[in-house]
Amino acid sequence: MKQILMTGVGSYLPETILTNNDLSQFVDTNDSWIKQRTGIESRRKAKPEELTSDLAVRAAEKALHSAGLAANDIDCIIVATTTPDCTFPATATIVQNKLGAFNAFAFDVQAVCAGFVYALSVANGLMSSGQGKNTLVIGAETFTKLLDWSDRSTCVLFGDGAGAVVLQAEESEDGYGIIANTLHSDGRYKDILYVDGGVSSTGSIGHVRMQGRDVFKHAVEKLAAAMDEVLSIAELTADDIDWLVPHQANVRIINAMQKKLNLADEKVIKTVSTHANTSAASIPLALAAGVEAGKIKPGHLLALEAIGGGLSWGACLVRFGRPG
Repeated sequence: MKQILMTGVGSYLPETILTNNDLSQFVDTNDSWIKQRTGIESRRKAKPEELTSDLAVRAAEKALHSAGLAANDIDCIIVATTTPDCTFPATATIVQNKLGAFNAFAFDVQAVCAGFVYALSVANGLMSSGQGKNTLVIGAETFTKLLDWSDRSTCVLFGDGAGAVVLQAEESEDGYGIIANTLHSDGRYKDILYVDGGVSSTGSIGHVRMQGRDVFKHAVEKLAAAMDEVLSIAELTADDIDWLVPHQANVRIINAMQKKLNLADEKVIKTVSTHANTSAASIPLALAAGVEAGKIKPGHLLALEAIGGGLSWGACLVRFGRPG
């Protein structure tokens, strides 16, 4: 049986750190207010000349090294992002060129904060049907470039970064790799989290706009349902989960999911305090942090879940690493 194994991880964060106190110098907020409502203490900000593809390449190089592969071993590159380098071509093709991965085909996936979960599902489908043996899946964002820095309801929430994983298709019956996934969207709720710009609408980039209370309500409800669904597909229970690696949007949402799954603190990866919400980069950044800290090990069952604008959401179960 062909299984899609997750064999390498990598991450990259820009050098510039913006603390809550830094933000309080130019917007009406303070450290206590932000931490109490979000759990965020600081976030990273890309330099003006740093592109999403630059962050993606740095994370991808680490993931390739982790998996013991070279760029020319890669058959497919998928970049999940809502902050592409340009309208076209796809940021993934720019990443391909910068890596020198010329044996790959490359494209982007846009599902905002749920983008990485969507990209994993797409990669799993392609690889299971024989389209590529080795795939790079990257979540990368320069999300701070979409922010209205006078809007304290949004500018305190987001940060920049990139995370990447290597997927490899191998014949195995050991139950490793991507076990189950589920994806959902509901465009009726597009106006509670969106950017007020676009090529065909305004001709401008625009800024993030959000109705925070509505997003919170939908996040907890929909993520819980998606996790129940994916566990049912896999014929597993929450007790089987070794690590919840959630989208790092808000510590209150993470805590609500942890409570619903009845998971102890030592089974949840939380990086929101220093990463903030990095959209599609959120989960792979948290995943890499868990691996680098020695928490996530081969054979561990990982539960990944995210929700973002659209609304779009999904969940995925992965048994990390490869057998033996």
